[in-house]
Amino acid sequence: MGVAERKERQKQALRQEILAAARDLFVQEGYENVSMRRIAEKIEYSPTTIYLYFRDKDELLKEMCDETFTLLSRKLTRILGSGGDPVVNLREGLKVYVQFGLKHPSHYYATFMRAGGKCETGEFTGSAGEEAFRKLVAGIAACVEAGRFREHDVMAISQSLWMVVHGITSLLMTFSEKFPWVERERLIDMTIDNALRGLAA
Repeated sequence: MGVAERKERQKQALRQEILAAARDLFVQEGYENVSMRRIAEKIEYSPTTIYLYFRDKDELLKEMCDETFTLLSRKLTRILGSGGDPVVNLREGLKVYVQFGLKHPSHYYATFMRAGGKCETGEFTGSAGEEAFRKLVAGIAACVEAGRFREHDVMAISQSLWMVVHGITSLLMTFSEKFPWVERERLIDMTIDNALRGLAA
């Protein structure tokens, strides 16, 4: 490995360390309460070093959100673009969304719940968030085109189902140990199945 390649790897490693520290702090303390200095303290670097990688806290948050949406988008692409029964694919895609949030709680919580909606401060069009949402929209459009849903407003269905899976994810994360849930996989399957059954033609 050459010197230039080693330096680039070190640079990317530090960038990821900064993102991970910021994500943890946003979850623990809330976006508004975390400063760039606080992030620097967590990883034991000077604030000046953080500013070499990110212009400000908003830019750091945007990259963190983009990373989360990109990871989610890849997972949805594999499921919703696999061919076969569009309703089966959509069901699996919705379940993957919930599983993603539960497997990556810091990513999900910081992006969707503790960032105070600031992931949407930039342009939605062309963003990683739009790309992830469009995967869901495409999966629902395939169901509508196949005549499998009695509703035909693809965008309304997409937003409604997103509300369903976000609700499942956020509740299971927030009250994971505070509420006597029934068996988790059964509950997830039941909620998603009921939502899809309500749309069935």
